[in-house]
This record gives sequence, C-alpha cells and structure tokens, in this order.
Amino acid sequence: MRFKQFFRKTLNLLHLDVTKNLEYDRLTKLVLKKSLSENSNCIDVGCHKGEILDEILRLAPKGKHLAFEPIPELFEALKAKYQHTAKIYPHALSDSKGKATFNFVRNAPAYSGLKQRDYAVETPDIEKIEVDMIPLDDLVSQDALPDFIKIDVEGGEFGVLKGAEQTLKAAKPVLLFECGLGASEHYGTTPNELFDFLKELNYGVYVLKDYLSNIEALNKEAFIQLYTTNSEYYFVAK
Repeated sequence: MRFKQFFRKTLNLLHLDVTKNLEYDRLTKLVLKKSLSENSNCIDVGCHKGEILDEILRLAPKGKHLAFEPIPELFEALKAKYQHTAKIYPHALSDSKGKATFNFVRNAPAYSGLKQRDYAVETPDIEKIEVDMIPLDDLVSQDALPDFIKIDVEGGEFGVLKGAEQTLKAAKPVLLFECGLGASEHYGTTPNELFDFLKELNYGVYVLKDYLSNIEALNKEAFIQLYTTNSEYYFVAK
C-alpha cells in the first residue's frame, strides 16, 4: 500500500497522467492551490483517508475545516489524525435528515455510498451499515462559512449540494465535485437538473483544466455531452 502511494505521488510530481484518476489527482492539487488562501475555510465531503484534507491544511492552515466520512474505521482514523486541525463528522450528507443504510464496499472502500453503483471490482464485498444522514446546512456555522467545498460521495453529490443550498447562497464557495455515469444515475441525478440547480445559484461549471486556464464556463449542452459520453466526471463550479 505504501509503495502504491509512493508510486502515485511520483507520477503526480512528474505530471505522468497514465490514468484519468491520476490526472484528476494532479489537477485537484492545482485547483486547491488556485482556490485557497491561508485563511480559507474548507469542507471535505467524502474525506476517505484524508488525502485532500492534508492538502487543504497545507494551503489553508489558518482556516476552519470540516470533514465527513461515514465509514466507521476511516472516521476513527481521521478523528485521531486531525483532532487538533479539523472537525471530523461520521455523517453521510444529503438533502434530508435521518437514519440511512450505507453500502460499505469492504474490498473497495472508495466506492462506498448510500446507494449501490457500478463497481470496478468483479465481486464487491458489500456490508450494509446504518449511518446518520444530515444536510450540510444543519452543521455549517454562520461565523465560519466555507470558501471551498469538495464533494466525492460516489454518485450522491447532487443530494449533498441540495442539502447545502442555504450555505451556497450565503457563501458561494468554490465547489469541486464528481458527476458521472456509473454512479450519479443510481441516485436519479441528471446532468440537466444539476446544471440548472447550480445556474440558479449563479455558478458556472468548468472542467478542471478550463478552470485552471481561466477558460469560460461550460454551457448546458457541453456539460450534458461530457456526462453522457463519460469523458469527464470531475468538475469545478464557481
């Protein structure tokens, strides 16, 4: 595992994008660098092992940070690691509140989510666990509104956005989020509906490279085309 992490980091440093995920890893760091100042308040939804949170803390050491991870063993590790630098919550975020069944994919934890999705592993080992589900709006403090929110919850991103609508209106943070076939459609998400939701909140949607190069935002037709061809599934909204 340590070798894999070292290999991944080395490829990032050399800008060798041998897979789409490696390209996104590299571009994500550049998006963070462009978007954050040392005082930025950030929220990491789907924190997993803390890779993005580590970068947030490096770039925004004076900000107030929240992170969410409902898988119990990952949550406990995060809570211990970041006890002095970020508030870690075990909740699954969505647009409603209550108990929910969460699909913990033991042999591929990064694919875990509120609903089952397409998996890259041949025989996913799924354990059903009960989690607390809550809207982000219920937890964000008005004296620490976010400047940046990253959302990676394996298809449930639109639910997270809808549950954060008041926060988005009040703070207009930069958003980094996934939306793609194989995951999003299992939550009933359509690119048309998600694009319209963000447009109503005065957001433009960008692919990562365009955001970094200050190229104009996508129009709805282009966003839908990227979604239906699955040629891009990671976006910035600003």
